[in-house]
Amino acid sequence: MAADTGYEADAAGARAGAERAVRLLLDNGALTALVVLVAALSLLSGDFLTAENLRNVGVQAAVTAVLAFGVTFVIVTAGIDLSVGSVAALSAIVLAWTATTHGLPVWLAVLFALATGAGCGLVSGALIAFGKLPPFIATLAMLSIARGLSLVVSQGSPIELPDPLSTLGDTLGGWLPVPVLVMLVAGLLTAGVLGRTYTGRAMYAIGGNEEAAHLSGIRVRRHKIVAYALSGALAAVAGVLLAARLSSAQPQAGDGYELDAIAAVVIGGASLAGGVGKASGTLVGALILAVLRNGLNLLEVSTFWQHVVIGAVIALAVLLDTARRRAGARLAASGAAGGGQGPRHRWLTGAPLWLGVAAVVVAAVVVGAALRDPDSGGGTRVGLSLSTLNNPFFVQLKAGAREEAEAAGVRLQVTDAQNDASQQANHVQNFLSKQMDAIVVNPVDSQAAGPAVKGAVARGVPVVAADRGVTGAPALTLVASDNVGGGRLAARELARRLGGRGTVVVLQGTPGTSAARERGKGFADGIAAYPGITVVGRQSADFDRAKGLDVTTNLLQSHPDVDGVFAENDEMALGAVKALGARAGTSVEVVGFDGTPEALRAVRGGTLAATVAQQPRELGRLAVRNAIRLARGESPRRTVKVPVKVVAARPR
Repeated sequence: MAADTGYEADAAGARAGAERAVRLLLDNGALTALVVLVAALSLLSGDFLTAENLRNVGVQAAVTAVLAFGVTFVIVTAGIDLSVGSVAALSAIVLAWTATTHGLPVWLAVLFALATGAGCGLVSGALIAFGKLPPFIATLAMLSIARGLSLVVSQGSPIELPDPLSTLGDTLGGWLPVPVLVMLVAGLLTAGVLGRTYTGRAMYAIGGNEEAAHLSGIRVRRHKIVAYALSGALAAVAGVLLAARLSSAQPQAGDGYELDAIAAVVIGGASLAGGVGKASGTLVGALILAVLRNGLNLLEVSTFWQHVVIGAVIALAVLLDTARRRAGARLAASGAAGGGQGPRHRWLTGAPLWLGVAAVVVAAVVVGAALRDPDSGGGTRVGLSLSTLNNPFFVQLKAGAREEAEAAGVRLQVTDAQNDASQQANHVQNFLSKQMDAIVVNPVDSQAAGPAVKGAVARGVPVVAADRGVTGAPALTLVASDNVGGGRLAARELARRLGGRGTVVVLQGTPGTSAARERGKGFADGIAAYPGITVVGRQSADFDRAKGLDVTTNLLQSHPDVDGVFAENDEMALGAVKALGARAGTSVEVVGFDGTPEALRAVRGGTLAATVAQQPRELGRLAVRNAIRLARGESPRRTVKVPVKVVAARPR
């Protein structure tokens, strides 16, 4: 009898142990997925599981994680914050503006930046709590306001940070990056507020059932405002980190980061319905995104397919999280009803769920590896970081670079920074982890590319700058056209076609980018020589054809009798041609910039008056050719100029 009792006790203990193991698995699915992802990438890439690359992953996750910690407060209360990326940019601009332009002490400038972020959050929270605006609408409005103010304060140009602040992007003791330390401190503070304070418990109660929380005496409005203020303050911290990493505050920084932050929170196990979420899960979610992006770069996955793989993993995480919660609810219900569902039922419910996580994550990485950009050849390896591939000019540059690599028998890996200077810094770090023999950088912004290029040169890796120079850490070779000179040529051609008299409008590129600044300056200098020509409107269309169409349409409402249009790239020029319709090439002259194939066809057809042709294919060839020379130990050529010329239609 005693033996039977002992056997039953052992069986009960085993069941309890199995139950705890299953519960741990069910409650930490995101961590399980992260471990599986790390293991898969370690097997697929020998460059992944190194100390240097793991530090890169930590640094690359830091900004997203800090943003996501702030968003966690909001999502726990069943809200949403779409403004954190723009608030981060505005806070960084305020920091640099007050410290550099107005000479405030660094510590006071940092306080102003934090106050800016918290203030934006307070306004959003007040609009939601007292104005009864839906969180989506209130924070969407703040997104636009903060982005606009960052452009107004900076005048569309990056502002350099004081040296003491730039050290925030360095490492302590040569092994612990400061951004990682800040990320961990922010995580601990978030966990402490949510788990150990009345405010945190109130936030969970509001997200679980707002009406019940109100009836129980919780001041719902106050705690909602606190949640959004904390989100804004942490967005400011993220903005400071981002600016320190780039050694400058960028008015377009953080664009789209709010989506990564929300994704990190949801992947980490929070519920968009509110009431559920924790800092540790958010950290794991941010690490999953960083590890996935880093791994896909190391595996040389096509930049176009990277978006597909990452989106699929995000969707999968949310679907599996939903399934996990439903399974947990069923188990809880069956246990309460005394249904006798034991560990076996729990394993059958939970194991396939996380086996599915493991299988699909590994499949995503393996499929991504199969979709890598084709290798161009043998031993010498060159990395090419392009500012964007959402523009035919840079697509042509990539094509020329690949042709040169194939002809020389070298391997070329191409990445797309999507006009994000921080993303480009990540790509350069990943190239260093892969021990590339040379790097070609087409900077998103000349100043922001400086720290990453400086780090590469310090490591002995030669760097070639393509199309745009690098400020603060000159690349060994610059292969470029003269954007300022090209702007002057465009002004001269437009003035010639207008006979030196008339009114024109200017379609500007993405504010804050060096290409937009340089081309705009060249055109302004050139057109000033023709007092009979008046510039009646300047508006940004972000180098985008659709926006060029819309902006031109709007400008024509105010200036219907305009005689000419200058667009700072061909995509916007083609949008202007579409807006003008039959007037393009007859009564209105449109001049573009780049010399893309479609623009050249429009010139031949007479709808586009002229384009300043940069020969992007030749630029790509020369950039890779010089990178190969540097990788093989040849002496650098400081500057390689690609001829620029005006390609014009016959005068009407």
